[in-house]
Amino acid sequence: MRIDMETFLNMKKNGSLAIHCVVNGPIQTNTYFAVSGDEAVIIDPAWEGERLAEVFAERCPGARVVAIICTHGHADHIGGVAGLRRALGGDVPFMISEVDAGIMAGAIASMRDMWGFDHEMPPAPDRLLREGDTVAFGDVELQVMATPGHTPGGIVLFCAASTGNVAFVGDTLFPGAHGRTDLAGGSEKQVIDSLGKMGAFLPGDTLCLIGHNDTTTIADELQNNLFMRRGLRHYR
Repeated sequence: MRIDMETFLNMKKNGSLAIHCVVNGPIQTNTYFAVSGDEAVIIDPAWEGERLAEVFAERCPGARVVAIICTHGHADHIGGVAGLRRALGGDVPFMISEVDAGIMAGAIASMRDMWGFDHEMPPAPDRLLREGDTVAFGDVELQVMATPGHTPGGIVLFCAASTGNVAFVGDTLFPGAHGRTDLAGGSEKQVIDSLGKMGAFLPGDTLCLIGHNDTTTIADELQNNLFMRRGLRHYR
Protein backbone atom coordinates (compact mmCIF):
# COMPACT_ATOMS: atom_id res chain seq x y z
CA MET A 1 0.00 0.00 0.00
CA ARG A 2 1.43 3.37 -1.01
CA ILE A 3 0.79 6.72 0.60
CA ASP A 4 -1.43 9.22 -1.13
CA MET A 5 0.10 12.67 -0.65
CA GLU A 6 -3.27 14.25 0.03
CA THR A 7 -3.80 11.82 2.91
CA PHE A 8 -0.90 13.38 4.77
CA LEU A 9 -1.50 16.99 3.80
CA ASN A 10 -5.18 16.84 4.74
CA MET A 11 -5.12 14.37 7.61
CA LYS A 12 -7.56 15.46 10.31
CA LYS A 13 -6.01 15.96 13.71
CA ASN A 14 -7.53 13.66 16.25
CA GLY A 15 -6.76 12.52 19.78
CA SER A 16 -4.06 13.44 22.26
CA LEU A 17 -0.50 12.21 22.49
CA ALA A 18 2.00 12.54 25.34
CA ILE A 19 5.64 11.73 24.64
CA HIS A 20 8.41 10.74 27.04
CA CYS A 21 12.02 10.38 25.88
CA VAL A 22 14.61 8.14 27.55
CA VAL A 23 18.21 8.38 26.36
CA ASN A 24 19.80 4.95 26.65
CA GLY A 25 22.29 2.54 25.18
CA PRO A 26 25.98 2.72 24.29
CA ILE A 27 25.56 5.49 21.71
CA GLN A 28 22.82 7.49 23.39
CA THR A 29 19.71 6.47 21.47
CA ASN A 30 16.41 8.23 22.09
CA THR A 31 13.75 5.72 23.10
CA TYR A 32 10.23 7.16 23.06
CA PHE A 33 7.17 6.31 25.13
CA ALA A 34 4.14 7.55 23.16
CA VAL A 35 1.03 7.56 25.36
CA SER A 36 -2.59 8.15 24.38
CA GLY A 37 -5.20 7.63 27.06
CA ASP A 38 -4.36 4.40 28.86
CA GLU A 39 -2.45 2.85 25.95
CA ALA A 40 1.12 3.35 24.79
CA VAL A 41 3.69 2.26 22.25
CA ILE A 42 7.43 2.14 22.87
CA ILE A 43 9.53 3.22 19.91
CA ASP A 44 13.18 2.21 19.39
CA PRO A 45 14.06 0.47 22.68
CA ALA A 46 17.82 0.59 22.38
CA TRP A 47 19.27 -1.14 25.41
CA GLU A 48 18.40 -2.89 28.68
CA GLY A 49 14.78 -3.60 27.89
CA GLU A 50 13.93 -4.71 31.42
CA ARG A 51 15.14 -1.38 32.75
CA LEU A 52 13.14 0.48 30.11
CA ALA A 53 10.03 -1.35 31.32
CA GLU A 54 10.73 -0.10 34.85
CA VAL A 55 11.19 3.47 33.64
CA PHE A 56 7.97 3.23 31.65
CA ALA A 57 6.04 2.11 34.74
CA GLU A 58 7.49 5.02 36.72
CA ARG A 59 6.77 7.69 34.12
CA CYS A 60 3.50 6.41 32.70
CA PRO A 61 1.47 4.93 35.58
CA GLY A 62 -1.84 3.49 34.46
CA ALA A 63 -0.77 3.10 30.82
CA ARG A 64 -0.45 -0.27 29.09
CA VAL A 65 2.06 -0.95 26.31
CA VAL A 66 0.25 -2.27 23.25
CA ALA A 67 3.16 -2.34 20.79
CA ILE A 68 6.94 -2.13 20.47
CA ILE A 69 7.97 -0.47 17.19
CA CYS A 70 11.42 0.04 15.70
CA THR A 71 12.03 2.66 13.03
CA HIS A 72 14.87 0.56 11.56
CA GLY A 73 16.90 -2.54 12.18
CA HIS A 74 20.21 -1.21 13.48
CA ALA A 75 21.42 -2.70 16.75
CA ASP A 76 21.24 0.60 18.65
CA HIS A 77 17.49 0.80 17.95
CA ILE A 78 16.48 -2.84 18.51
CA GLY A 79 18.82 -3.91 21.31
CA GLY A 80 16.24 -3.61 24.09
CA VAL A 81 13.36 -5.35 22.33
CA ALA A 82 13.99 -8.83 23.75
CA GLY A 83 14.32 -7.68 27.35
CA LEU A 84 11.33 -5.38 27.03
CA ARG A 85 9.19 -8.22 25.73
CA ARG A 86 10.24 -10.43 28.65
CA ALA A 87 9.32 -7.69 31.11
CA LEU A 88 6.01 -6.77 29.48
CA GLY A 89 4.88 -10.21 28.36
CA GLY A 90 5.03 -12.06 25.08
CA ASP A 91 1.60 -10.83 24.00
CA VAL A 92 2.93 -7.31 23.32
CA PRO A 93 3.56 -7.28 19.56
CA PHE A 94 6.93 -6.29 18.13
CA MET A 95 6.75 -4.39 14.84
CA ILE A 96 9.38 -3.37 12.29
CA SER A 97 9.39 -2.85 8.55
CA GLU A 98 9.17 -5.87 6.32
CA VAL A 99 12.55 -5.01 4.77
CA ASP A 100 14.54 -4.29 7.94
CA ALA A 101 13.32 -7.43 9.69
CA GLY A 102 15.92 -9.21 7.59
CA ILE A 103 18.91 -7.05 8.57
CA MET A 104 18.67 -7.25 12.37
CA ALA A 105 21.05 -10.17 12.91
CA GLY A 106 23.65 -8.67 10.59
CA ALA A 107 23.35 -5.26 12.23
CA ILE A 108 23.93 -6.75 15.69
CA ALA A 109 26.98 -8.65 14.44
CA SER A 110 28.32 -5.53 12.72
CA MET A 111 28.08 -3.41 15.88
CA ARG A 112 29.80 -6.15 17.85
CA ASP A 113 32.63 -6.32 15.30
CA MET A 114 33.08 -2.56 14.84
CA TRP A 115 32.54 -1.19 18.35
CA GLY A 116 32.47 -4.17 20.70
CA PHE A 117 28.88 -3.56 21.82
CA ASP A 118 26.71 -6.66 22.00
CA HIS A 119 22.93 -6.67 21.76
CA GLU A 120 20.41 -9.45 22.23
CA MET A 121 18.61 -10.54 19.09
CA PRO A 122 14.93 -9.53 19.16
CA PRO A 123 12.22 -12.14 18.78
CA ALA A 124 10.64 -12.62 15.38
CA PRO A 125 8.42 -9.64 14.54
CA ASP A 126 4.72 -10.11 15.14
CA ARG A 127 3.81 -7.57 12.47
CA LEU A 128 5.76 -6.43 9.41
CA LEU A 129 5.04 -2.82 8.55
CA ARG A 130 4.69 -1.38 5.07
CA GLU A 131 4.11 2.12 3.75
CA GLY A 132 0.52 3.21 4.33
CA ASP A 133 -0.04 0.90 7.32
CA THR A 134 -1.39 2.37 10.54
CA VAL A 135 -0.89 1.49 14.19
CA ALA A 136 -3.76 2.63 16.39
CA PHE A 137 -3.64 3.08 20.15
CA GLY A 138 -5.65 5.21 22.56
CA ASP A 139 -7.40 7.76 20.37
CA VAL A 140 -4.56 8.31 17.89
CA GLU A 141 -2.88 6.40 15.11
CA LEU A 142 0.60 6.28 13.66
CA GLN A 143 0.89 6.28 9.88
CA VAL A 144 3.85 4.44 8.34
CA MET A 145 5.98 6.17 5.71
CA ALA A 146 8.79 4.25 4.01
CA THR A 147 12.06 6.21 4.20
CA PRO A 148 14.94 4.04 2.95
CA GLY A 149 18.51 5.28 2.82
CA HIS A 150 19.96 5.00 6.30
CA THR A 151 18.82 1.38 6.11
CA PRO A 152 16.97 -0.34 3.27
CA GLY A 153 13.71 -0.48 5.23
CA GLY A 154 13.74 2.59 7.46
CA ILE A 155 10.33 4.04 8.33
CA VAL A 156 8.89 7.24 9.78
CA LEU A 157 5.86 7.08 12.06
CA PHE A 158 3.61 10.13 11.68
CA CYS A 159 0.80 11.10 14.06
CA ALA A 160 -1.70 13.87 13.40
CA ALA A 161 -2.94 14.51 16.94
CA SER A 162 -4.92 17.42 18.34
CA THR A 163 -1.92 18.00 20.61
CA GLY A 164 0.26 18.57 17.53
CA ASN A 165 1.72 16.79 14.51
CA VAL A 166 4.55 14.46 15.44
CA ALA A 167 6.88 12.21 13.45
CA PHE A 168 9.21 9.61 14.90
CA VAL A 169 11.97 9.70 12.29
CA GLY A 170 14.65 7.34 13.61
CA ASP A 171 18.00 8.11 11.97
CA THR A 172 16.63 9.17 8.59
CA LEU A 173 16.74 12.84 9.56
CA PHE A 174 19.07 14.86 11.77
CA PRO A 175 18.81 18.65 12.10
CA GLY A 176 20.37 20.04 8.94
CA ALA A 177 21.57 16.59 7.89
CA HIS A 178 20.69 12.90 7.62
CA GLY A 179 21.78 9.61 9.11
CA ARG A 180 24.93 7.92 7.89
CA THR A 181 24.72 5.93 4.68
CA ASP A 182 28.09 4.14 4.77
CA LEU A 183 26.82 1.09 6.66
CA ALA A 184 25.54 -2.06 4.94
CA GLY A 185 22.43 -1.31 2.89
CA GLY A 186 22.81 2.46 3.14
CA SER A 187 22.21 4.71 0.14
CA GLU A 188 22.91 8.43 -0.13
CA LYS A 189 20.52 8.78 -3.05
CA GLN A 190 17.71 6.99 -1.23
CA VAL A 191 18.06 8.97 1.98
CA ILE A 192 17.98 12.27 0.08
CA ASP A 193 14.87 11.10 -1.76
CA SER A 194 13.34 10.10 1.58
CA LEU A 195 14.05 13.53 3.06
CA GLY A 196 12.37 15.12 0.07
CA LYS A 197 9.38 12.86 0.54
CA MET A 198 9.11 13.90 4.19
CA GLY A 199 9.32 17.57 3.23
CA ALA A 200 6.61 17.15 0.61
CA PHE A 201 4.19 14.96 2.59
CA LEU A 202 4.46 16.10 6.21
CA PRO A 203 2.99 19.39 7.50
CA GLY A 204 5.52 22.10 8.26
CA ASP A 205 4.64 22.20 11.94
CA THR A 206 5.45 18.50 12.40
CA LEU A 207 7.73 17.95 15.39
CA CYS A 208 10.41 15.48 14.28
CA LEU A 209 11.60 13.22 17.10
CA ILE A 210 15.10 12.14 16.17
CA GLY A 211 16.90 8.89 16.96
CA HIS A 212 19.81 10.73 18.61
CA ASN A 213 20.13 14.22 20.10
CA ASP A 214 17.73 17.10 19.51
CA THR A 215 14.36 17.56 17.83
CA THR A 216 13.53 19.70 14.82
CA THR A 217 10.50 20.54 12.65
CA ILE A 218 9.76 19.99 8.99
CA ALA A 219 9.53 23.77 8.47
CA ASP A 220 13.00 24.28 9.93
CA GLU A 221 14.43 21.51 7.77
CA LEU A 222 12.81 22.86 4.62
CA GLN A 223 14.60 26.11 5.31
CA ASN A 224 17.95 24.83 6.58
CA ASN A 225 18.52 21.26 5.40
CA LEU A 226 20.12 21.30 1.95
CA PHE A 227 19.67 17.52 1.66
CA MET A 228 15.89 17.82 2.15
CA ARG A 229 15.69 20.69 -0.30
CA ARG A 230 17.59 18.69 -2.85
CA GLY A 231 15.32 15.67 -2.39
CA LEU A 232 12.22 17.84 -2.60
CA ARG A 233 12.86 18.47 -6.29
CA HIS A 234 11.43 15.02 -7.02
CA TYR A 235 8.05 16.07 -5.60
CA ARG A 236 7.57 19.34 -7.45
